[in-house]
Amino acid sequence: MNFLDIAPSGGMIGAVVAISFFLIFAGTAYIAFKALKKTAKMAVRMVVVVVILAIAVVGSSALWYFSSNATPKLKPPANKRR
Repeated sequence: MNFLDIAPSGGMIGAVVAISFFLIFAGTAYIAFKALKKTAKMAVRMVVVVVILAIAVVGSSALWYFSSNATPKLKPPANKRR
């Protein structure tokens, strides 16, 4: 249980989310490539795969960039009124 003492940083969580986003779209591109094997020519198959992989790269880099903000947003302390 010692590994739960330190919370993961936002950058690390963002990197994990970005990698999983990319892997999901890479799997989708592979499935699309195999599914279009008999119905489309190679050029069309490759265009579909390139478009899916481009979405994966742009989306995962955007997720990683926006989640790795170096300055944490601090909230002012709450005022306790009774």
